[in-house]
Amino acid sequence: MPDEPELLVLDARGADPDAEIRALHARGPASRVDILGVTAWSVSEPTLLKRLLSSPDVSKDARQHWPRFAEVSGSWPLALWVSVKNMFTAYGGEHRRLRRQVAPAFAPRRVAALTGTVEALVSGLLDGLAATAPGETVDLRERFAYPLPIQVISHLMGLPPDQREGFRGVVDGVFATTLTPEEAAANTARLYAVLDRLIAARRAAPGEDMTSLLIAARDEEGGESALSDEELRDTLLLMVSAGYETTVNLIDQAVTALLTHPDQLALVRAGRAGWADVVEETLRLRPAIKHLPLRFAVRDIPLPDGQVIAAGEAILASYAAANRHPGRHGERTGVFDLTRTAPGPEHLAFGHGAHYCLGAPLARLEAVTALRALFARFPDIELAVPTSELELVPSLITYGHRHLPVRLRPAV
Repeated sequence: MPDEPELLVLDARGADPDAEIRALHARGPASRVDILGVTAWSVSEPTLLKRLLSSPDVSKDARQHWPRFAEVSGSWPLALWVSVKNMFTAYGGEHRRLRRQVAPAFAPRRVAALTGTVEALVSGLLDGLAATAPGETVDLRERFAYPLPIQVISHLMGLPPDQREGFRGVVDGVFATTLTPEEAAANTARLYAVLDRLIAARRAAPGEDMTSLLIAARDEEGGESALSDEELRDTLLLMVSAGYETTVNLIDQAVTALLTHPDQLALVRAGRAGWADVVEETLRLRPAIKHLPLRFAVRDIPLPDGQVIAAGEAILASYAAANRHPGRHGERTGVFDLTRTAPGPEHLAFGHGAHYCLGAPLARLEAVTALRALFARFPDIELAVPTSELELVPSLITYGHRHLPVRLRPAV
């Protein structure tokens, strides 16, 4: 019997995602990797990944289906990703119960009703950028990609303005994969303190926001379907963190792609491609989340190549690698191409199956609105540094840049 291949150790800093994607593809549809000291099966082939994401043989409930949970939850830097009690880590009927509490906030009519709010927020941010002098460099991630999702999710969740900056810092820590276990635990404590302040503020002064509605359901309805205190807090954690960080990266990467591919930007300006095409191709090529921890095999799962994911083993959804699998797009899989056509969904950036991201329509709305308005207001926008100088956020999970320096207008 051949020796088992050596584990691929995923880079905690995510310094070279392209090389990591190639390495995963070379190892087959699924391969064993080390993610900050935990062994998991990285699934990088899209058809297999879709099958596993929609299979009842795969769970997100670490307490129920991961024998290592008790051992890992107290020492792993990413323990929060498997220990929260919300729909993100729930399985079966529990997942359906928890998702039902949140789903109405992201119904199509509710998202459509936010269009005017998003447009107004984008316009206000661009007004602030308009004061920039010709030739001056601005950090578009800091001044535009960051504040828009924060303001949108704050509006949706009722987060008071004086709590937003603290919220941003601790959410950044959730996605950081270079923290020590002690630093990660301290960040989690700070995060829960922010959430507790939000719950207290909305209990004292309820409104029409989602936090107030969830609190009312918790405090008034009771019964088996109601959220526990822990589930309430962790549901808010999921909504504010997932609704913020991922959209920041989507806007960041979309702007970067257009500024480094002027031929593709020209297609949009000529009406041969739309802003929605930009968003979808960005999600395919540079998804906001590269790897999403973790899922767990409920029973033994045979793989097409003869390997077996044993019951209780961890599974890592490697979205970036699956989106760029050569089996779908061949040699052009790493090319930003707005004219790309293929049967079926082009990417798995928002997941698949029961855990498909509820916030996907809102993220798309924010990104399309932001891109359309940005390039209309500043048609001469350009990168202020060579592409090689753009540093990635040090994380194996998230996929964005530390900074995005641009010039909105050429120097006089």
